[in-house]
Amino acid sequence: MRYSIKTTNKLAAHIKLPASKSISNRALVLHALAKGTSLPQNLSDCDDTDVMIRALNGLPACIDIKAAGTAMRFLTALLSVTPGTRLITGTERMRQRPIRLLVDALRSLGADIEYAENEGFPPLRITGKTLQSNPITLAGNVSSQYISALLMIGATLPNGLQLELTGDIISRPYINLTLKLMHDFGAEAAWSSPNTIEVKAGGYQDTPYYIESDWSAASYWYQMMALCPDTGSSIELQGLFANSYQGDSRGAQIFEKLGVSTTYNDNNVLLTKTNCRTERLDEDMVDIPDLAQTFVVTCCMLGIPFRFTGLQSLKIKETDRIEALKVELAKLGFLIKDEQDSILSWDGERCTPETHPVIATYEDHRMAMAFAPISLVQGEITIAHPEVVSKSYPSYWEHLRQAGFIITENESAC
Repeated sequence: MRYSIKTTNKLAAHIKLPASKSISNRALVLHALAKGTSLPQNLSDCDDTDVMIRALNGLPACIDIKAAGTAMRFLTALLSVTPGTRLITGTERMRQRPIRLLVDALRSLGADIEYAENEGFPPLRITGKTLQSNPITLAGNVSSQYISALLMIGATLPNGLQLELTGDIISRPYINLTLKLMHDFGAEAAWSSPNTIEVKAGGYQDTPYYIESDWSAASYWYQMMALCPDTGSSIELQGLFANSYQGDSRGAQIFEKLGVSTTYNDNNVLLTKTNCRTERLDEDMVDIPDLAQTFVVTCCMLGIPFRFTGLQSLKIKETDRIEALKVELAKLGFLIKDEQDSILSWDGERCTPETHPVIATYEDHRMAMAFAPISLVQGEITIAHPEVVSKSYPSYWEHLRQAGFIITENESAC
């Protein structure tokens, strides 16, 4: 299936954003560890949260988390401390995503985990048991989801957990998000030094919890406002907190450099255009890697050269996002460069665009959502396999229609 997306010149919409997937999935794990009686409120309706809810509902012998990387990592740790033997598996791509570092760390605590197929990769066969409280050392540049998975079960260990992170620590805001939610559920966990986190024993309390809206989802609306040619356009986004736990809220500050103003009002934000736009954008995105596709595409469409560092986690996401961006933007006439598997840059170099480009999405929700708004610049864009947005933002296309986009469906294969 493909979607052809066209748009009018002016945007005016009031959008109820989906709840934060990152907060939803952490809150579900903490709720399970607290043996809670009522689920957190306003949970995300995305695929990743749905598989978490299904997995935690009775904890069946075989758990298929599909393409949900967060669920794979968080549940691997959770199942390690949950009595019973279970197999956890996922899509073909998920079975290619490494998990050895997390498994090795859990094994050092005494976890009983076996690789059911290929060494170092899912699926995993896990027999839950009481783990020990040995100190753990991990490289700070691993996925923050490994770190968060360990931290959350740390409060259930007999003597808590000490976790030391070596080298550069990437995605620190996601670690801090986990620590804040752990505190909200009654645990004691904090940085004891710039590189060490101490989690006290004692477990969690059953706590009523409300999930705020998703700042990564908001980034696509900021992108639309940046690309919209009409200076009178406005978009109101519901459920965003000014003092958000989410690191991706920093995207609002960066979009200010691209001509988008943010006004906060009672947990809503109003986006409007300004006449202030930078001539070049250089940013370290180590703490906001999920926004990389949004900013790369936006800058190309605005003709703004950029250099984004700190993107080392992009190669192990739903797809190799660095390579995917290079390939798809070349279809549109932009030659972006990568360095050291962690840097993307563009100095204005162009190539001949395809006459009728079709954007491949690589089973990656963020590819679809980051490329759809360029219809505001090009008049029309075609997206292959648009259904991938269900992973984090199932109502994305419906919301675009509400905002004035014209979306036509056809069945052509990519």
